[in-house]
Amino acid sequence: MSSQDIPEENLPAERAADEHGAVSVADEKHPFADPGLPPHEHRIQDIDERAAKRSERAVAFLFTMSMLATVGFIAAFVAIPVDEIVYIWPLGHISGLNFALGMTLGLALFCIGAGAVHWARTLMSDEEIADERHAIEASPEDRAKVHADFKQGAKESALGRRKLIRNTMLGALTLVPLSGIVLLRDLGPLPEDKLRHTLWRRGKLLVNMNTDEPLRASDVTVGSLTFAKPEGLEEHDHEFQNEIAKAALMIVRLEPKDIKDKRELEWSHEGIVAYSKICTHVGCPISLYEQQTHHVLCPCHQSTFDLSDGARVIFGPAGHALPQLRIGVNDEGYLEALGDFDEPVGPSFWERG
Repeated sequence: MSSQDIPEENLPAERAADEHGAVSVADEKHPFADPGLPPHEHRIQDIDERAAKRSERAVAFLFTMSMLATVGFIAAFVAIPVDEIVYIWPLGHISGLNFALGMTLGLALFCIGAGAVHWARTLMSDEEIADERHAIEASPEDRAKVHADFKQGAKESALGRRKLIRNTMLGALTLVPLSGIVLLRDLGPLPEDKLRHTLWRRGKLLVNMNTDEPLRASDVTVGSLTFAKPEGLEEHDHEFQNEIAKAALMIVRLEPKDIKDKRELEWSHEGIVAYSKICTHVGCPISLYEQQTHHVLCPCHQSTFDLSDGARVIFGPAGHALPQLRIGVNDEGYLEALGDFDEPVGPSFWERG
């Protein structure tokens, strides 16, 4: 009689299969063999508390080095000029700031990783445990076991008992994100209150953008659209693009009887109204004017404003009306500003209002 004819329960213990089909010696009928686990070998840290303390200090040293590197990153960002060039062999001439930031940030991240690996390899439990395979859907017993294993792992990590490791790890993990926060400062200069002010001041003449000549009230006819800039702002100026992006003005002459907003009438001169040319949606320049309806249209996203009613939004994604500039006429008949815009121009920002 062959072994295949012998009932499985009568096979030797090493050939009997368990409920999962695993046997100690594989054959055609039972292909899954259980090789077993070698005896667990204790590490020096498991049996010698002095060795464990040395490993603890090594991990704490790595976490502390990460903290110092992060502080060095911030100090380098603040202290080293952007245009400083240094010679480093074999890299040659490179940016001193970039080199310092790369080295300190790399060291901070490396020390956190190295500390975590050394902690796991020397102080956390490394005993291998064979576990039974289970169905995809975990049973309540399995879930309870996972929770128990997690608690046991947390206990064996000695995080509560190894306070030096815990404190230095928390310090390293707390400081290293500061590197990313500091880098946000390099996105550009802080706007401060520059978004709230333009070049318009009391007495500034309105200059025609096309002719570079100051505008007289008689130059603006009913139904016309004229673009203007502040007196003294020239296209060859270094800051022309930055300033015109805030100070660009459009001027329209309406019949006073057609102006619905009385405040708008008070800020105009004989029906001549002046509004910011910058759309309050995403800052596109407004350039289209419907004479019969007194509407201006932004060509980018079709935001529409009614100039006869305080330039309020009547269509499109713009969030608020166009800012108005209060204007008058000086002794020589030229149009002049009587102050700055009544509110910041362009799109909304978080501090607006």
